[in-house]
Amino acid sequence: MVTVDLPPEPKSATQARSLTRDYLQSSCPREAIEIAALLITELVTNAVLHARTPIVVSVESSPGTVFLAVDDKAAGEPVARDYGIDAATGRGIKLVRELSTRWGVDRSGVGKRVWCEITFPTSAEVRADRGVAK
Repeated sequence: MVTVDLPPEPKSATQARSLTRDYLQSSCPREAIEIAALLITELVTNAVLHARTPIVVSVESSPGTVFLAVDDKAAGEPVARDYGIDAATGRGIKLVRELSTRWGVDRSGVGKRVWCEITFPTSAEVRADRGVAK
């Protein structure tokens, strides 16, 4: 697992995306890495725009699964919005909901953790689907 503290600034989303890609590079297929990078960017951007508190980003990988989490110190609940297609914002949680296997919000005494998980086939599962011996 990798964890990093980030300030509530727009550049934190870029840092979290880079951290996620770097951490997952050796353990996940490219598609899973890109989805994880997009989702962590959305989670961090949401925290920067709405929580406006220091952020803790966590990325964890196990065979077939990536777990992403963003902790902040705000009480507000993330909400999926239905803005028009020309709106510049408002799609973050909707993307998280649609692209992750599951997601949620865990409350703590000092704020919340917004998390999501994505799953993907492991190399062994892909080989088995193709009829290749393990």
